[in-house]
Amino acid sequence: MKKTVVRFKKLSEKAVAPAYASSGAAGADLYAAEDSDMVILSGTTQLIHTGIAVEIPEGYVGLVFARSGLASKKGLAPANKVGVIDSDYRGEILVPMRNQSNTAQTVAAGERIAQLVIVPYLAADFAESGELGGTERGEGGFGSTGTR
Repeated sequence: MKKTVVRFKKLSEKAVAPAYASSGAAGADLYAAEDSDMVILSGTTQLIHTGIAVEIPEGYVGLVFARSGLASKKGLAPANKVGVIDSDYRGEILVPMRNQSNTAQTVAAGERIAQLVIVPYLAADFAESGELGGTERGEGGFGSTGTR
């Protein structure tokens, strides 16, 4: 598989380079670059520092997703569900971690907290129109195609 180079900069001595856990992984793990463990109370959100900034190539976007194990076992996932890192952003990647469990949870310093997926995107020129092309679905809303 052809790889795209994504340059990154460490902003902290605690920072860990994004890394893929396996050869087939789509997301590179992001790590907590905190001085100590952080306790996130039930129903609250804490910003977790990664200590890195990235240079996403033009025409690509970085998407920050939850780590499935952290979400399913501890109830911790990014508060914004999917973070978007635009190609012109050069600041630190911060992960707003939400505790969706019923108990306080700890994020250890150096723990893998989220995963970064780099994908190409298409920019659009939006054109207002009085009519839109028809489809089989039409104007059917949420759930209009059924649940099975």
